[in-house]
Amino acid sequence: MTEAAPALSYPFQGVPHPGHATEIKPGVLWLRMPLPFALDHINLWALSDGSGWTVVDTGIRSVEVRNAWMTLLSPAGPLAGRPISRVMATHMHPDHVGMAGWLTRRFDSALWMTRDEYLSCRAMLADTGREAPIDGVRFYQRAGWSEAEVDEYRTRFGDFGKMIHPLPDSFVRLTDGQMLQIGGRGWEVIVGTGHSPEHACFYSRELDLLISGDQVLPRISSNTSVYPTEPQANPLQGWLDSIERLMQRVPDSALVLPAHNEPFHGLHVRLEQLRASTLRGTDRVRQQLTQPLKVIDLVRSLYRSSVVAEQMHLNLATGETLAHLNYLAERGEIVATEDEDGSARYRLA
Repeated sequence: MTEAAPALSYPFQGVPHPGHATEIKPGVLWLRMPLPFALDHINLWALSDGSGWTVVDTGIRSVEVRNAWMTLLSPAGPLAGRPISRVMATHMHPDHVGMAGWLTRRFDSALWMTRDEYLSCRAMLADTGREAPIDGVRFYQRAGWSEAEVDEYRTRFGDFGKMIHPLPDSFVRLTDGQMLQIGGRGWEVIVGTGHSPEHACFYSRELDLLISGDQVLPRISSNTSVYPTEPQANPLQGWLDSIERLMQRVPDSALVLPAHNEPFHGLHVRLEQLRASTLRGTDRVRQQLTQPLKVIDLVRSLYRSSVVAEQMHLNLATGETLAHLNYLAERGEIVATEDEDGSARYRLA
C-alpha cells in the first residue's frame, strides 16, 4: 500500500543504477538491483570489511542481477575486485536471498541469517516441484476462494524456489542483540517479526546508520500475512511489537537504509505512521464485520478489484486480511463459524 510520508527527508539525489554504487559514508556503499515486479528494485548494501566486503542482501535470482553483480565485482567496478567475505541476509524473501547461494559459492564465504529465516527458506525451497499440499488447499477454501482461484494456487505452488539459488548447507546464526564487527565498526542486530519470521536489521551507533531491510520502508508498507503453514499465526502483533522495539533501540537521528525506496531521515515519524496505518487497517476490518463475512468478502471490500483479479496480489491480500482477523480474534473481539462448504465466516464477538 502506497503512503505519503511528508515528514521524512531524503538526503541523496538520484539512485544507483545496477552495476553502480553510491557512497553513503566511507566504507558503506548503496547498490540497487532490478526486480521483475511492480516494485521494480531492491537496495543492497556493501560494507568494507578488511580486505573484502560484507554485503547485506543479494537480489533475486536472474540473469540481469547476475550481470549487475559481475560488473560490481570486476576490478574496475565499485567493489574494486575485492572479494565478498560475508553475505548477510535480512530475511528469506527471494529479492533478499536469491543470489546468496551464488555469491557464497563464488567466494567460499559464509551466509549469515537468523535461524528462523534460514530454516523457513530451506523448507520453502524443498517445496519446489511438489504437489500443492492439502493443508494449503483447505486454507484457501476456508478463506472462501473459488475453485478457479484454488486451482491457480495449485498450479503456482513451488514457484518460490525458481527465484533463489540453492542456499549453502550451513549458515552462521544471527540473534537479537548480537554485536557484529564489520570493518572495525560495531553493528547491533535488531530482530523484527510480522513481515517475515525473524527479520534482522543492523544498526551502527558509530555511523548512526540503520539497515532496515523490509522492516521499515519510507514510501510503502510491508506485507504482513498469515500463511497456510501457520494458519493461527498473529503476525500483526509481532509487527506492532517490532515497531516499539525499533523505537526504543534506534535513535530518531539514524539515517535509515531501507530495502526499497531511498535512504531517509525521520525514523520515529515513520514508525508512528506504520503503527497508525496498521491500526487503521484493523479498524476497517472491524467496521466491515457488522454481519458475518468470509475472508474473500473482506478482501473484495477492502482492496481494489484489480488486486483481487491478480493471483499473487490476491495471495497477499488474503494473508494480510487474515492477519487482521487473527489479531482481533486473539483479542477476543471476533469469532468465526464454519459453513457447510468448509469456509469460515467472521463476526464481532
